[in-house]
Amino acid sequence: MAIESKSKITFEVGLDENKIPEEIRWQAENEQEESEISAMLVSVWDKKTNNTLRIDLWTKEMLVNDMKKLYHQTLVSMGDALARATGDDQLAGDLKEFARYFGEEMQKRS
Repeated sequence: MAIESKSKITFEVGLDENKIPEEIRWQAENEQEESEISAMLVSVWDKKTNNTLRIDLWTKEMLVNDMKKLYHQTLVSMGDALARATGDDQLAGDLKEFARYFGEEMQKRS
């Protein structure tokens, strides 16, 4: 199958003197403006090494409770994506059930 089009997504990370992220911006090629974000979790599959590569970054100003929400929402969306990608609704349901548990625990500890 031939590639018919391409799209580029860019991330720009502004670091302080200790190489700690001060700001993170991202832009999709079809968007006019960059968006400022406080955190990002990016996972990609390296087919050569048969392994996951990750970029997890957050700014100094990212609040702990917001970080917990980010992880909770990521777990929920991973369950949805797993169902779409594999058709394994039972395994996806298990992941979403864990996300529900995680959310409840997060609320208790906030």
